[in-house]
Amino acid sequence: MRAGRVYFGILIGASIGLFLPAIIWTYVLTGTLDFVPGGILEGHLAGPAVGLMLGLYVYGAAKAAVMPLHRWLPAAMVAPTPVSALLHAVAVVKAGVFTIVKIIIYVFGVDFLFATPSSGWLVPVAAFTVIMASLIALRQTNLKRLLAYSTISQLSYIVLATAILAPLSQVGAALHIAAHGFGKITLFFAAGSIYTASKKTDITQMNGIGLRMPLTMGAFAIGALSMIGVPPMAGFVSKWYMLGGALQTENYLAIGTIILSTVLNAAYFLPILYRAFFLAENVAPPREHGEANWPIRLALGTTALLTIAFFVFNGPVVDLEMQLVETLP
Repeated sequence: MRAGRVYFGILIGASIGLFLPAIIWTYVLTGTLDFVPGGILEGHLAGPAVGLMLGLYVYGAAKAAVMPLHRWLPAAMVAPTPVSALLHAVAVVKAGVFTIVKIIIYVFGVDFLFATPSSGWLVPVAAFTVIMASLIALRQTNLKRLLAYSTISQLSYIVLATAILAPLSQVGAALHIAAHGFGKITLFFAAGSIYTASKKTDITQMNGIGLRMPLTMGAFAIGALSMIGVPPMAGFVSKWYMLGGALQTENYLAIGTIILSTVLNAAYFLPILYRAFFLAENVAPPREHGEANWPIRLALGTTALLTIAFFVFNGPVVDLEMQLVETLP
């Protein structure tokens, strides 16, 4: 119940208190709420008001979990694992960052924001969220809670890449929506498989579990390496374009954030894999077990393969994103 109240309070409060006023303000200024390439606010808004309007939209879309409006996401991890996978990888959180991407490109316009200094606060705020969420993830012992803070960090990658306002980083942001979805749903399915077979939820209990559940932990490794950004996983592709955009604009804060957060991602995922495959069991399982049942293994194997397939067959998606970016004014 408490988790539901936190979720409801933050998301409804932000929607009514921040996002709705931003929509009304936009309509009063422009007389339209249509999405237009190049934006609709240029010539209607200037100075500090641009930064304020951007803040109303970014924090109004609280599903993006930009700090400090992120507490609902770890609270939601109490949901059953399939629901957590839906919340953290596919539906809810992606709606937030997708909204921010659309608002920046089609309401403000990239050129307008680039020429307006008061909008520059979004890059350091997104960078702070990326790094702070990663540092908090390092301290977690519950696997699903670690994945929740990893999600907060990965979502702000998308916000950061969009806020850089470079063509390559915009492509990277769009790619990361898909790449994170494939990798994170694999990780949550793996966590569910572990719990179904062994009833284990804490990372400290997972010594040697890779020998009992090689398929599950192999899929977990694929998802984890994708979050880190290691080829041939989907996350490498999106991070490559995000880093390219940061280099394109010489945004050293973004460059440093992407590199440091990659190191932090490795710091909290690789020890789990080391425990699973190279340490002896330290906690006797409640019952002897192997892998979870075949429907779970099938779902897990499918998402793991998609994580690799997106790396191999990303060309058409990249071409489409490049064409879309090139059509923007």
